[in-house]
Amino acid sequence: MTSTTETGPAAPEAPRHTRALRGGLLIAALAVALVVAVVVAASLGQVSIPPQEVLGSVMHRLGLDLGPQPTGPQAENALWVVRFPRVALAAVTGASLACAGAVMQGVFGNPLAEPGVIGVSSGAAVGAAAVIVFGLNALGNWTVVLAAFAAGLLTTLLVYAVARSGGRTEVVTLLLTGIAVTAVASALLGLLMFASGNDALRAITSWQLGSLASATWPAVAAVAPCTAAGLAVSCACARRLDVLALGERAARQLGVDVERLRLTGVAVIALTTSAAVAFSGIISFVGLVVPHLVRMAVGPGHRVLIPASALGGAVLVVAADLVARTSIPYQELPLGVLTALVGGPFFFWLLRRTRNRAGGWG
Repeated sequence: MTSTTETGPAAPEAPRHTRALRGGLLIAALAVALVVAVVVAASLGQVSIPPQEVLGSVMHRLGLDLGPQPTGPQAENALWVVRFPRVALAAVTGASLACAGAVMQGVFGNPLAEPGVIGVSSGAAVGAAAVIVFGLNALGNWTVVLAAFAAGLLTTLLVYAVARSGGRTEVVTLLLTGIAVTAVASALLGLLMFASGNDALRAITSWQLGSLASATWPAVAAVAPCTAAGLAVSCACARRLDVLALGERAARQLGVDVERLRLTGVAVIALTTSAAVAFSGIISFVGLVVPHLVRMAVGPGHRVLIPASALGGAVLVVAADLVARTSIPYQELPLGVLTALVGGPFFFWLLRRTRNRAGGWG
């Protein structure tokens, strides 16, 4: 007898080995797509460099005498001083945001959850804006970055602490608290923008719109360990996230410490998202769009969903940043605007799809 859920008849589940094969193929395909996206993004720009010379430059840096090198020092500098740091930062930023989205949707059991919902991005924006408006420069160019990172972490911890009651954290309370804190953070950001001068206002606006124009190797070195740590912890929690999908009561009966799992998930979300937005500004919808597309392709199993989402997020942000800096000659579109243009309609479609399958919101 076929079981049913509130979303309609359950589809027959694919055999485990079929799902594993499909997941492995998707991860391999995304890895190849990421390599191709990186090479293409590094080759295109104001100074065009053929892809074979991009690969040859990488090989020579690795000590392998393979392939042609870029002709002239200008091309070599364009690759290693400008292009590769930016492409690398785009990849780790996309991986961080998509990983955070996949973990958040699994931990909270809400397919519409996204890292921005619990206030990480808004809190980071307030921290960055405060440093810009008050002219703080104690740590040089890293002052804005560290302020954004710290403010994002503190905002997330505040949301979690307020939502926690009686040793438990209700998902609905957590999400509503995140919305309220985001509203307060937006108000504070508005006040800071009102009190700022023209230069500070332009800096805050640019940070809010999202950009990777200031990418450097030190920035990549700061974000990459946070991304790696978040991915490692998330993959270690994959089996427990799958059990949690059965429901809190069933997960507790099967030995899962739901509160500890949620706290771990919130820590991963705060770490990866804060590190990403601290350097790139606010880039929205990556954590919503990518996990959904991966889930539609290979199912909800987190052992495949998390690494595939990270690779997919890296591909998406690298491609979006390429469009942002090459679509208009000698100008650059805001990266956050491009991702919102893609994510907004997707979110609307997802809402309609969820509503139609569930037969309404009630």
